[in-house]
Amino acid sequence: MTTKIEQKAVIEGLLFVVGDESLESRQVADVLGIEIEAADSLIQEMMTDYQSDDRGIEIVEIAGGYQFTTKAKHVAYYEKFVESPTTSSLSQAALETLAIIAYKQPITRAEIEDIRGVKTEKPIQTLASKHLIKEVGRAEGTGRAILYGTTKEFLEYFGLKSIENLPALPDQSQDQSIEEEADLFFENFHNVLETNAEEQEEKV
Repeated sequence: MTTKIEQKAVIEGLLFVVGDESLESRQVADVLGIEIEAADSLIQEMMTDYQSDDRGIEIVEIAGGYQFTTKAKHVAYYEKFVESPTTSSLSQAALETLAIIAYKQPITRAEIEDIRGVKTEKPIQTLASKHLIKEVGRAEGTGRAILYGTTKEFLEYFGLKSIENLPALPDQSQDQSIEEEADLFFENFHNVLETNAEEQEEKV
């Protein structure tokens, strides 16, 4: 890899992969096989590029690392999108992520992705924007990843007095495959959510 364009493309991909974790110049330098100063220079150029008005996201420096984030000046559009009736229901990905957080909290994004087997950055953003989950701390160890938990709004929305009122999960069986356990996990939680939502509607 020799061109600056290719190097920037790789950095762009790395920023997408790390999501809400920070990407450090040292990591960029290791991946590209260049000096840290050169990695810093590339990132600074990209930060300037993303300040352009035709970009919807930007690169910000947080605690010595770098992340993609949306632009603050567009926040009114994001609020409108979240409040839109067409986006009011939860997708299957968001529902699965919410179930995992509800039962396993506090939990990191990496742990959620280990269970689901796919990335969960967008579902987490969706759930946070709907105030169903929130950051509840930082995990011990390298990187001190963000821990997620459910909110008071989550309990109110689903008519739960406390998180202890969540239905019990199916008993774990040694003969039961991980895939079957996951299916039962999500099916059980989905049924409870539907029941609670119906009860809430009847009360209204």
